[in-house]
Amino acid sequence: MTDTADYPSDDDFYRDPSQVSGWLTDEDLAVVRAQLPLVYVDAVPVRVDDSGDVVAVGLLLRANTQGTMTRALVSGRVMYHERIRDALLRHIEKDLGPVALPQVPPSPQPFTVAEYFPTPGITPFHDPRQHAVSLAYVVPVTGDCRPQQNALDLAWLTPEEACADDVQAEMMNGQGMLIKQAMGHVGRLP
Repeated sequence: MTDTADYPSDDDFYRDPSQVSGWLTDEDLAVVRAQLPLVYVDAVPVRVDDSGDVVAVGLLLRANTQGTMTRALVSGRVMYHERIRDALLRHIEKDLGPVALPQVPPSPQPFTVAEYFPTPGITPFHDPRQHAVSLAYVVPVTGDCRPQQNALDLAWLTPEEACADDVQAEMMNGQGMLIKQAMGHVGRLP
């Protein structure tokens, strides 16, 4: 994983940089979530063949707070003073393991921007906790991927299987739409 940039000097900010960690306390996060949109990244991990065509999509299996099994993408917040590329690498490593070997370009470009709202129905994307703006990327991985953290399994599906109605029904909060958009972006929408 690449290092994040150094924090700016005291001259650039009005607070002590030793107190800047990039993370918020639970209380601070609740306040911020209630008042501001947060920046996230969504990554669609894929395997590609020798000609660069997507042949498999990696979906995590998780249990949600109600105990229901759901499929999910790699996703997470961008920390304060963290480059988007570094956030992608950090979340891929966190969810797929340290030897997933993601192929993130030096200057990644999202295939779409997903706006998650706490109110359902405004967009296809919903997050009951907050308003979040997520930059979505297709990221080829070449290494050994193993589910980490709270993921129970990692399944590699063909693009057609990942876009099928039964798999889409297992996706939460609109992430199934992101899979379809990603497969459309790489020319593999069935």
